[in-house]
Amino acid sequence: MVFESLSEKLQNALGKLRGKGKLTEKDVDAAMREVRLALLEADVNYKVVKDFINKVKERAVGTEVMESLTPGQQVIKIVYEELTKLMGEKEAKINFASNPPTVILMCGLQGSGKTTTSGKLALNFKKQNKRPLLVACDVYRPAAIKQLEVVGEKVGIPVFTMGNKVNPVDIAKAAIEHGKKHGNDVIIIDTAGRLHIDEELMEEIENIHSAVNPHEVLLVLDAMTGQDAVNVAETFNNRLGITGVILTKLDGDARGGAALSIRAVTQKPIKYVGMGEKLDQLEPFHPDRMASRILGMGDVLSLIEKAQAAIDEKKALELEKKIRTQQFTLNDFLDQLEQMKSMGPLDQILSMIPGINSKALKGLNVSEKEIVKIQAIIQSMTKKERENPDIIDSSRKRRIAQGSGTTVQDVNKLLKQFKETRKMMKKFADMEKAMKKRGRFGFPFSK
Repeated sequence: MVFESLSEKLQNALGKLRGKGKLTEKDVDAAMREVRLALLEADVNYKVVKDFINKVKERAVGTEVMESLTPGQQVIKIVYEELTKLMGEKEAKINFASNPPTVILMCGLQGSGKTTTSGKLALNFKKQNKRPLLVACDVYRPAAIKQLEVVGEKVGIPVFTMGNKVNPVDIAKAAIEHGKKHGNDVIIIDTAGRLHIDEELMEEIENIHSAVNPHEVLLVLDAMTGQDAVNVAETFNNRLGITGVILTKLDGDARGGAALSIRAVTQKPIKYVGMGEKLDQLEPFHPDRMASRILGMGDVLSLIEKAQAAIDEKKALELEKKIRTQQFTLNDFLDQLEQMKSMGPLDQILSMIPGINSKALKGLNVSEKEIVKIQAIIQSMTKKERENPDIIDSSRKRRIAQGSGTTVQDVNKLLKQFKETRKMMKKFADMEKAMKKRGRFGFPFSK
């Protein structure tokens, strides 16, 4: 899970301050030592860590903390604010041209996921009612053009290609003319990558840049390469003047060093993050929401956005009523599994819920195969058993397992998952009640 290791260490370090009625400078120093170590272990740039700790300490030993009624929470609030600043403060959106087409030049090393990300980006624009065009300018890597064509077909977006015998600069120029004639308002140019930065690669991209004068130069980086990704970003920025970064494989990076270092080192924003292999798993990067998730505060806004896109409104209203009246049944559980599956990997969804221990529900599998198994188990139950699983004893479990072609262990696993989900649903209901009492979304820390 994204930032899992860093998140756990930061929460442990800052948790020691939370309950203290009064803080000394020694308490702050001890906590900052742990925070510093956690950031360095997460492969965050050394200078970035040093500057971050200095800023937090400067504020944490000042009057805003020492005279606060809840100094421990105030320090956590400062860490949250400085983390948000470190990653760019607010979402950095694509700068669309006032006179289309908007030209986007994609660059990066081989293996960073540039071609797939180009397709993901095009799909993202298509959902915004844009008419993107993908351009195949990687004429060196075997099957690179075919890969872009396959990606384009999957997302329903045209691909401009002139084969692998034409100069990439000429392809890019021809693509712009083609896009203008055919009403494409966004042109995404997929360029060649190399296994390492070399002069030939940089010169070619510079030539394409000069020929098409792009509105955006987006650098695609593999988040899992950590500090190397920051070095690559610095080099590309110095040569091309990148306008933003797309971090891929962030879902597989438990450390998060690249995401925390890039903005500080290059002064260029992270615009998107890849959160999975599927073509719809590219998300705008929100520094404030990411800082909130790192500190275990959840990410309610992203959760709501995902839910709005995936969940049937009528079913959601019915479910809300059932949760309020504690009538959530195994039939509802099955329905929710199917809808949550369309929202993305469950560990990512769980990490967005404030106060939810994602580790406790990590075994919950929502693959197609698992849903078929769960469906068979639930359909082998009587109406009473579905409505009140507490009555399911050993003999009932054996009968259900036999009827569904599964094992008693499978039935036990499902019942355990159901109980955990019901607890989670109750937390949602309690959170909603608390918010209604406040009359707004309250910030979780004292001001």
